[in-house]
Amino acid sequence: MTIQTDHVLDAKGLACPMPIVKTKKAMNDLEPGQVIEVQATDKGSTADIQAWAKSGGHQYLGTTEDGDVLKHYLRKASDSEVKEDKEFPHVITNDELENKLQTGDKITVLDVREPAEYSFGHIPGAKSIPLGELENRINELDKDNEIYVVCRTGNRSDLASKQLAENGFENVKNVVQGMVEWSGPIEKD
Repeated sequence: MTIQTDHVLDAKGLACPMPIVKTKKAMNDLEPGQVIEVQATDKGSTADIQAWAKSGGHQYLGTTEDGDVLKHYLRKASDSEVKEDKEFPHVITNDELENKLQTGDKITVLDVREPAEYSFGHIPGAKSIPLGELENRINELDKDNEIYVVCRTGNRSDLASKQLAENGFENVKNVVQGMVEWSGPIEKD
């Protein structure tokens, strides 16, 4: 399959959130309707790129694999299609979440990282639903619970928090520092 593109972005060897950061910057240089191919080796980039495109109004066309390189294809939206990129307004710090966990309140910690990331260390009791699976597994969450969404740095959790809010979840907070700065207890699988 040959896909006609207007720009190729090399994001190979970069980990989250860098493929998204570079894609966002490259999209600014494209004209509406143009297609970009983002080459990445981070397996989590598929879900990240899809969620980022959807949240910004751009069109995710698909992903192909060429050995260990993922090639993501996106079409830049016109100005009328682009959604203003806003951060999820309800956030909590790692320290605040750790204090909340110590109170024993009934809360849900939702970890939206990829399964491998989760296996190597997660907040005890956190529910693992990778960002790319959230739309199909959203019914596994209780809308009445307070939900604290965590990822590695706060970017994927921002997208997941927005997605939950769009689906009627009212008690959602994005854990902004993410697991990269988590100093509380950790479980490993």
